This record gives sequence, C-alpha cells and structure tokens, in this order.
Amino acid sequence: MAASRKLSDFASLKKAVKKVNEERRKQEEARKRAERQAQSDRELFLSSIGDVTPLDASDRIEPVFQAPRPIPVQRIADEKLALRESLSDEFSVESLLETDEALSYTKEGIGPDVVRKLRRGHWVIQDQIDLHGMRRDEAREMIVEFLRQAALRGIRCVRIVHGKGLGSVNNEPVLKKLVHKWLVQRSDVIAFCQAKPADGGSGAVVVLLKGR
Repeated sequence: MAASRKLSDFASLKKAVKKVNEERRKQEEARKRAERQAQSDRELFLSSIGDVTPLDASDRIEPVFQAPRPIPVQRIADEKLALRESLSDEFSVESLLETDEALSYTKEGIGPDVVRKLRRGHWVIQDQIDLHGMRRDEAREMIVEFLRQAALRGIRCVRIVHGKGLGSVNNEPVLKKLVHKWLVQRSDVIAFCQAKPADGGSGAVVVLLKGR
C-alpha cells in the first residue's frame, strides 16, 4: 500500500517537472523568435536607408525651456479690490433716475428721446447676461467684465437680467437696486430702462452703451 502511494507521488512529481521543462522550452523558443524578428527588422531598415553619415554633434545647441510665468495672485486680488471700490454699493442713485415706473436713466447731456427710443426697442439687443443666483461681488465683477467685452466688440445695446427678487428676504429686489447703482457709475453707460415684458419686464434692464 505504501509502495503504490510512493509510485503515485513519483509519477505526479515527474509529470510536474515535465510540465515545467515544457514551459521553459516554449519560452526559450519565443525569445529566439523575437530576437530573429528584431534582427530581421534591423537589417531591413539598414538596407532601406542605405549608407548614412552621422551628423556632427559638436555645434549642437541644447534647447532652453523657459519656466512658466508665475500667476500674479496679488495683482489679481488688487484688481478685484479696486473693482469693488470703483462701483460702490452705497452710491445714491435715486436722484439720477427718472420718476417713471421703469426707473429709466440718461447720462447728463443726453436728450430724453434716447430713453424713449430705448424703451420702444429702437436699438436691437445684441447680447445679455443673467445674474440669477449670483452673490453681490460676483454679480458686480460679471457686469464689469460683460460691459468691457461689449465695448471691445463694438456692441451698443445689451440686456442685464437681475431678477425680480422673489427669492430674496421680504421679496425685495436687492440685486436690481444694486445693478442700477452700478450702471449709473459707469462712464460707458449712456442710458438704461426697464425691459419690455417680452424681454424680462421688471426683472431685467436694457442698457445703451457709448459707441466707439
């Protein structure tokens, strides 16, 4: 009984050794095939390019990589501070607004016919910005950048959607009042008035900008 078990163990071991040797043989054959293929590819490449002369590397110039310019974090912070100070939230706008229900505005020296034309849609609205969901400082910065881009593009008439304040405390149109204050402080704003109902009504203002 013990003898037959030893023979069985020996047979299993012999089988395992044979399997290992077979795997090694296959790996060796694969390696040799890869070497022959690489040699064949190299010879084919050399025969295709013919005789070549190595380049003279004595006058080679190493490339110079410039480090990226640092982000002017402090300058950006200073510009944002100047932006907030340039458009004051405390500016008194009431005396500058017309007493009509649309609370229209015209810069000094601009005739009343301008705001009448603006209210009737004489100028086509060429672009708009929606301030819904923005905080005070974010809205102010967005307006300044929006008007700057409009000036660069030669745009004259824009719409600013500030909302009706239905979601604010006591349903007061806080952002609407701030937008009016900011706009009258801009030298590039000639006039503005409440948008027509189809364009947003009391939740938006149509602005006429100074031409180039």
